[in-house]
Amino acid sequence: MEPQGLDRTAIAGILLMSLILGLWLIQTAPTPEQVEAQRAAADSIAAVQADAAEPEAVEETPEEGIVTPTDSTFARALNRPERRVTVVTDRVVATFSTQGGTPVSYKLRSYDRASADEPVELVSNEDGALAIGVLPSRGEYLDTRALSFTPIVNGQPFADDTLRIEEGEAELRFEAPIGQGALRLVYGFHHDAYDLDFRVETPGTNLLSQGGGYEILWDGALPLAEADPQGEAQQAGAFVRTGGEDTESVKFTKAGEAEPLVLGGQVDWVAVKTKFFIAALIPDAGTTTEAGRVEGSQVGEADEPDSGFAQDYLAAIEMPRLPAGESAAFTLYLGPLELRRLSDYGLYDTVDFGAWVGFMIRPIAQYVVAPTFAFLSTFIPNYGYVILVFALLVKLLLWPLTAVSYRSAAKMRELQPQLAAVKEKYGDDPQKMQEATMRVYKEAGVNPLGGCLPMLLQYPLLIALWRFFQSTLVLRGESFLWAADLSAPDPVLNLPFTIPFVGDFLAGFTILMAISMVISMKLSMSSSSAMGGQQKVLMYLMPIMFFVFFNRFPSGLSLYYLAFNIFSIVQQRLINKQVHDAHLRGETPEIDKAAAVADKAAGKGKRSKRPGRRSLTSQVVSKNGRADTKKGKK
Repeated sequence: MEPQGLDRTAIAGILLMSLILGLWLIQTAPTPEQVEAQRAAADSIAAVQADAAEPEAVEETPEEGIVTPTDSTFARALNRPERRVTVVTDRVVATFSTQGGTPVSYKLRSYDRASADEPVELVSNEDGALAIGVLPSRGEYLDTRALSFTPIVNGQPFADDTLRIEEGEAELRFEAPIGQGALRLVYGFHHDAYDLDFRVETPGTNLLSQGGGYEILWDGALPLAEADPQGEAQQAGAFVRTGGEDTESVKFTKAGEAEPLVLGGQVDWVAVKTKFFIAALIPDAGTTTEAGRVEGSQVGEADEPDSGFAQDYLAAIEMPRLPAGESAAFTLYLGPLELRRLSDYGLYDTVDFGAWVGFMIRPIAQYVVAPTFAFLSTFIPNYGYVILVFALLVKLLLWPLTAVSYRSAAKMRELQPQLAAVKEKYGDDPQKMQEATMRVYKEAGVNPLGGCLPMLLQYPLLIALWRFFQSTLVLRGESFLWAADLSAPDPVLNLPFTIPFVGDFLAGFTILMAISMVISMKLSMSSSSAMGGQQKVLMYLMPIMFFVFFNRFPSGLSLYYLAFNIFSIVQQRLINKQVHDAHLRGETPEIDKAAAVADKAAGKGKRSKRPGRRSLTSQVVSKNGRADTKKGKK
């Protein structure tokens, strides 16, 4: 009973202490009148300080996510009329706003959106895509998109609306007065390039040398530009690489928000990309960084039109303090995912070659497929023919390996009558039938699994081509026969309904690919008269599965596989004829031995004839391998 008493005492003590503390808080709390008086006094003090610091009142109308500074240091860089300046080069049409000195539009002249006759756009943020975030001495986060800049070209304020760069290079500088100095955002354009130089300069101001440093950020996902928003969204994301290590990314397959991903150290680059286009910020050599940060979110689902689908990404480079009068230099690459250009900037890791197979597939795509396609395209004008030639080269490369498997298949076809007899005798005893069949195969030098090795060797290349066609730019907009875009499916029949995993259309090259698979497998398997039930099911099931799998893939991939199957059919028919003719000529003793073993296993007498031959006394084998019947001759 004593423990219970102690527990009750402890509880009572806690309640009493809580009551006393509550009463004390009530008694010492200020009255509503006191609270209102304190608030009025604070407002009066703040108003006096603001009037003293800012001779002219500044109307604060900050936009969402952008804080308008109130420090007198920024007074001359606020509330100026906004102007738009457009830069036109051979490659791009870029529009900048003097509000923030940031690009509000960046269009690629050589690429159109798949669904509209207008250039691909790389800026989705209405406030501008590029900005500097800084912590001034007051501790209030400053986004440079809250400042007004003056455009300057060749050292003079630029009064026109358009700057045309038809040759060479030119600089467009945006300058905002900060205290007794200025903050400069300098863009260097090249008339025939997608990349541009970018510098941050701080003449006469210590704005970036205080607080916790600053950050340079690309704010906003790139607008989707392809006909398949679901497939494009799956390859969109924000990426960062530091210290030459593996690339990290933030990507979304469904609605949600990711925690910011921060990698410390020297930043190689940060980037935001879609399926075929990218915006990358790359520090120049000698520019010190502290960390790279990427984050993002997704609303709705790409495959649900009514879900309000939208993606948002941000990529930032966190910088150390920048002493007054010094600068930080970067390269901005805003353009297509051309593999050669990506290699030049070290951005190859942004191309999606698959997560779990990427380590194996990437070298094949980068060092075999891409260079071969680039080489062939130098003298073959159409990428459809490039794919055909590439398929032929792959077939020639694999010819020795596939020839072994095809020759084994041809020998098995020659032995089908004997194997059928063995099956008839041991139909009720699968074990004995299997043993007899394997003895026949051994005598014939046939490996039933011999065709697996060539197939296994083809699969890494097939996967590499699959990822290559889906993730790179070379086939985008390239047409061939009825296919308008080899990087997208080629519908030849639109359906009034949707088939699971297939879609609401049937792709032309995919249909032909499935048919070619049936023919190829039929040639590789046993003759249809002796073909087992499992073989027949496999012969039709695999093409159906491949059709379902490939129907929504790029038509270029189906075209490649179709061409490869056709070349395989030609090779198989040639080898089948060679083996058959050699058997007729008596040049295949291993098949005769195997047939004898099969006859013995089937309980038949000694064979006097080879299958498919008339008596040697009634036929003569011509030089070309065909048997010609001669009457009265031996």
